[in-house]
Amino acid sequence: MKDVGSVLTTVLIVVVILVVLLTVSSLRMVQQYQRGVVLRFGRLLPEVREPGLRMLVPVADRMVKVPVQTIVLDVPPQGAITKDNVTLSVDAVVYFRVIDPVKAVVNVENYLGAISQVARTSLRSVIGRADLDTMLSDREQVNSELRAVIDTPTDDWGISVDRVEIKDIALPEGMRRAMAHQAEAERDRRARVIAADGEFQASTRLADAARVMGAPSGALQLRLLQTVSEVASDQNSTLVMPLPMEVLRYFEQASAAAAGAQASAPSLPTPNTSTPLSAPSSTPAALPSDPLVNVASQPEPTNGDGAGR
Repeated sequence: MKDVGSVLTTVLIVVVILVVLLTVSSLRMVQQYQRGVVLRFGRLLPEVREPGLRMLVPVADRMVKVPVQTIVLDVPPQGAITKDNVTLSVDAVVYFRVIDPVKAVVNVENYLGAISQVARTSLRSVIGRADLDTMLSDREQVNSELRAVIDTPTDDWGISVDRVEIKDIALPEGMRRAMAHQAEAERDRRARVIAADGEFQASTRLADAARVMGAPSGALQLRLLQTVSEVASDQNSTLVMPLPMEVLRYFEQASAAAAGAQASAPSLPTPNTSTPLSAPSSTPAALPSDPLVNVASQPEPTNGDGAGR
């Protein structure tokens, strides 16, 4: 009897241990950021296990835990050619989360790897449809298009792509130098335009001021005196007093009047050199009125032999 009792006690202890082990093995802990998908003998159960301590049927059930947090996936640099035939390297980051754990387990083998491959191929295709200026200046449009392309095949996987961001765009060295020259030329052009606009506005204002100050007779003189007083306020400056404007106007009017008088005066007759010389007159020419000339022109008296004195 003692042997039978000891055997029963041993069997009971073994059964209790087995029950405890089976009970412990059937318990599963589901975290707050997870959802549990249960497969019983390979068949999907419709109920998704919520966070907490959940019990499964030992040996028959197998539970797959799926995180529902937002997952950040880095896309390695991808070499691509833009629409305007520029070679560049672009890397991106994808933010997504699982909204349907059942589809994420049943419809795709490894949703992380699938998302990574879709992001790489979509990044190349989007870059090929955009030009370099769009990639550099309008990244929001590129990000939106890339998100739409990635999110299309992931709907069947129970995954929602929240956002896609392009992190860096690596350009060739030659393209960087060309863009630097272009930016420098553009800044130079803007500086020239701004300077020319300033000169135009200043000249317009000066012309308006000249018209306003030229109407009164003493406005320029008052402005001259104001300028002299401003210059004289500095003791170290040398003051040069110019002539009054009225004196300059007087000389200007006098020169204008002289020019007008000279233009209105009659011109002297020009001798006609084409008139032929007249024939010598038979009338003897008059002697000059100078007595010395008259004496010199008289013939000397002669003596008897005809010789002169």
